[in-house]
Amino acid sequence: MAAPPEVVKRVEELRKLIEYHNYKYYVEDSPEISDRDYDRLVEELRQLEERYPELVTPDSPTQKVGGQPVGYLPTVVHDPPMLSMENTYNQQELRAFDQRIRRMLNGAAVEYIVELKVDGVAVSCTYEHGRLVQGATRGDGVRGDDITHNVRTIRDLPLRLLGDDLPELIEIRGEAYMRNSDLSAVNEEQRRLGQREFANPRNAVGGSLKLLDPRICARRRIRFFAHTLGKCRGIEFRNELEYFRWVRAHGVPVVAHRGPFRSIDEVIAVCDEWVEELPQLDYEVDGFVIKVNDFAQRQQLGATSKAPRWVIAYKIEKWEAETRIIDIRVQVGKTGILTPVADLEPVEIAGTTVSRVSLHNADEIKRKDIRIGDWVVVEKAGKVIPHVVRVLKERRTGRERVFQFPTRCPVCGAPVKRDPGGVYIRCTNPACPAKLKQRIKFFAHRDAMDIQGLGDKLIEQLVEKGLVNSIADLYKLTLPQLVKLERMGVKSATNLLNELEKSKSRSLERLLTGLAIPHVGRYAAELLARHFRTMDRLMAASRAELEAIPEIGPVIAESVYEFFRDPENRQLIRELKELGLNMEYRAETEQAAAGQPLAGKTFVVTGTLKNYTRSEVEELIRRHGGRVASSVSRNTDFVVVGENPGSKLQRARELGVPTISEEELEQMIRQGAPAR
Repeated sequence: MAAPPEVVKRVEELRKLIEYHNYKYYVEDSPEISDRDYDRLVEELRQLEERYPELVTPDSPTQKVGGQPVGYLPTVVHDPPMLSMENTYNQQELRAFDQRIRRMLNGAAVEYIVELKVDGVAVSCTYEHGRLVQGATRGDGVRGDDITHNVRTIRDLPLRLLGDDLPELIEIRGEAYMRNSDLSAVNEEQRRLGQREFANPRNAVGGSLKLLDPRICARRRIRFFAHTLGKCRGIEFRNELEYFRWVRAHGVPVVAHRGPFRSIDEVIAVCDEWVEELPQLDYEVDGFVIKVNDFAQRQQLGATSKAPRWVIAYKIEKWEAETRIIDIRVQVGKTGILTPVADLEPVEIAGTTVSRVSLHNADEIKRKDIRIGDWVVVEKAGKVIPHVVRVLKERRTGRERVFQFPTRCPVCGAPVKRDPGGVYIRCTNPACPAKLKQRIKFFAHRDAMDIQGLGDKLIEQLVEKGLVNSIADLYKLTLPQLVKLERMGVKSATNLLNELEKSKSRSLERLLTGLAIPHVGRYAAELLARHFRTMDRLMAASRAELEAIPEIGPVIAESVYEFFRDPENRQLIRELKELGLNMEYRAETEQAAAGQPLAGKTFVVTGTLKNYTRSEVEELIRRHGGRVASSVSRNTDFVVVGENPGSKLQRARELGVPTISEEELEQMIRQGAPAR
C-alpha cells in the first residue's frame, strides 16, 4: 500500500525537524527541546517508515544506527593525501616557522588561525550532493580503511548536509573523538561485559571505528569536529574561516578556533591564554594547530613529502604524578559559582610543588568518581594548570568518602542553585561577601584594571568593614577611610588612591574583562571593544549583532546580552561612568603614546617568574610602551631573569646586556625606566 500524501508530508516534516534539532544540539550547543521530546520525534518517524518501507532513504535520521556487520574493511585512496604535521613544543620554533612562511611568501601579509588540537582519530567524510557517501581513516596518509558503516553512526555528523544549494562533492576532514564523560560510560559497559577497559578516549575511538558491527560503534557515543578541507567540486573557499562558516552552517561541528592573527606574537599569546581553559573541557587536547588562513597562500607554500608547509602543531608538554586527596573544600567565585578544590598530599610536578587542584564542578567529581582519600593521577599541561586525570581505583581501601556537595553557600549560608541546563552551582545571594571579594580581586587584576596595591588582605578589610559594597565604591574611597585600616599608612593609602585614579583611563576591553561577564575573557573582551568602540554601543547591541562578530558564538553573545539587560549591571556601568572611568576603546598604538615608562626599550624574558606567566609579563611590558624580543642581541636593553634561566642569560652576559628581576621590572614601571 502506497503512503498517503499526508504521511509523505509528515515524514519530510519530521526529518527536517530532527535535522534542525541535531544542529541546535550538536553544532550550536543550544538545544531547544528535551531529550525525551527529541526521542518522540525519532520514534514517530521510525514507526512511519516501518509502516511504509518505500519512504526509507539512506540519509534518513533513523538510519544512523543500523545495518549488518561488514566482513572486511576496503581500502580508500586519499586524494589529496592526508599528510601529517610538523610539531614543536617551544616558541622559538614557532617563530622560526613564521619567519619561514614570510620568507617563502616574499614578505606578503599573513593571517594565522589557531585551533585546538583534539586528541582523537583523523577521519575523512565525503559528501556527494549533500549526502554522506564515504568515511575513511587516515591510515598511512595515502591509503586508509573504509569505515563508512561506523561513520554513519556518529550522532553529530549528518547523513545529509543542511540546505539545498549543495556542491557536487565535498570532503570534510576532521577528528573523531570521545568525551571523557562518555569514556566513563563505555568503560562501565566494558566492565559489565567482562572486557578490557580503554586506557583513554583516543584508544576507545580508534578501536570502535574499526569494528565490523556498526551497532557496537553506535553505543560508543563517538563525536566529530571538522578541521580541514579535502577535495571538493562545485564550490570554492578563499580561506579557512570561510570554509568553517560554511561547514558549520550546513550542520557539521567545527573544531574550536580563534583568529585571524597577523603576528606570531598574537598567536603565542592566545595559546598561552587558552591553555589555562583546557582542563575545563570534556575532551582531550594535546596542543594547538597554527595554520595560514589564506588558501591561495597555502597553494603557494605547498608541502614536503611528509607535511604541508603552511601548518604546524604547537604541542603541550604534560607531566603526571600520583598523590592522595586529603580533603575537598568549596570556594565561592566572583559570579557565585561554587568550585570544589581538592587538598592534596604535596607532590612535585615539573619542578613545582602541587598541594591543591580545582575539581571544577560537582558533575566532574561524579563523572570521575573522585572521593576523599582517593589516590589520583594529577597532570600539569604546559607547566600551568594542574588537574586530576583519573582515580587509581585499584588502590582503594574502602575507607574513602564520597563528597557531598553543599546545598547552601559555605560563606553566607544562602541556598545554592544549579544553572538551567548547565554544570555550575551558584550562591543565590546577590550580596554574598565572597562573591564581592572575588569580583573586586578580578577587577583589580593586572589583566583587567591593573590596580596595584589592592591585595587580598586589603580587599577583605574593605568588604568586612562595609567600606566597599560594589565595584563602584572603590572609586569613592577616601584617605581618612583608608588610613584607619590595618597596615595602611598615609603613603600606602595615597599610592592606592593614585592607582585607582590611574585605572580610570584604562581602555574599554580592560573594563569589560574586569566586569567578569560570564564566558568573556581577555580575548573576547578585546573583540567586543574593538567592534563596538564604546560601552553605550555595546550595551545597546542585540543578540544578532553580538553573534555576527567573528568568534563571538551564541553562548558568549547570549551571556553579554543578558549581562547588560540586568538592572544592577546597568546601574554599575552608570556609576562607573559618573565616577570618570573611560568607556571607549583605545587601540594599542594609542595607549603606547610618549611618556610610557618602558617606551623605546627592548626586553627579553628568560626563566620562570614568580608572579607572572610568560604571556602576562610580555603583555605587561607592551602595555607600558616596551618591546618584547625572543632572542638577545646588541639591541636588547634588558633581560628579565626568572628561576632556571636558559641560554639567553649566558648570551646577555656575553654581550654585556643588563639583567633585571621581575621586581626590578615592576619598579621601572612605577618610577620610569632609566636610560641605558
